[in-house]
Amino acid sequence: MSAPSPLSAAAAQATLERWLAEEAAILAQRSQGAGAGVASPEQLRGKTGLEAMQAMMRGDAPFAPIGKTMNFMPVHVEDGAVIFQGEPTLDHFNPLGSVHGGWFATLLDSALGCSVHTKLPAGRSYTTAELSVNIVRALNLKVPRVRAIGRVLHCGRQLATAEAQLVGPDGTLYAHGTTTCLVFEMK
Repeated sequence: MSAPSPLSAAAAQATLERWLAEEAAILAQRSQGAGAGVASPEQLRGKTGLEAMQAMMRGDAPFAPIGKTMNFMPVHVEDGAVIFQGEPTLDHFNPLGSVHGGWFATLLDSALGCSVHTKLPAGRSYTTAELSVNIVRALNLKVPRVRAIGRVLHCGRQLATAEAQLVGPDGTLYAHGTTTCLVFEMK
């Protein structure tokens, strides 16, 4: 996966407007649904990972409460790929005046893990075993939104790997990361 090329100011503004419109539509749909929380086994029983993620996007199953805390949300889900969109607030800053590395890591971990989730058959789950994050540019309040774009590289019976990039609407790369997830049977 290669980093997008930086866009002109007009193209970046058009991209940001599209992102905000997509976010507003998803928030409106989710506001009619289950809200934040932990899905019950009954809500997910018999669903593949992709079907579970799609149910969360529609509001049929609760979405992860961490998204509210960290101010990000999934905006796109497909087989083997997930996009999360977020906006850091002052609550996510370090004392030096930039976004804390934990915010980068949490957003990337969500995109990475959920991309793996989309590849799992019904009855299987996963947990992050390894997370590697490389922050290549600081985030501040001048960046209105970023997207973590996660893609599965490999998904086997016991192990899955994925990669993700954190980019701004102008195509600027802020961070990238990889994960290794353990895949197992749910009990």
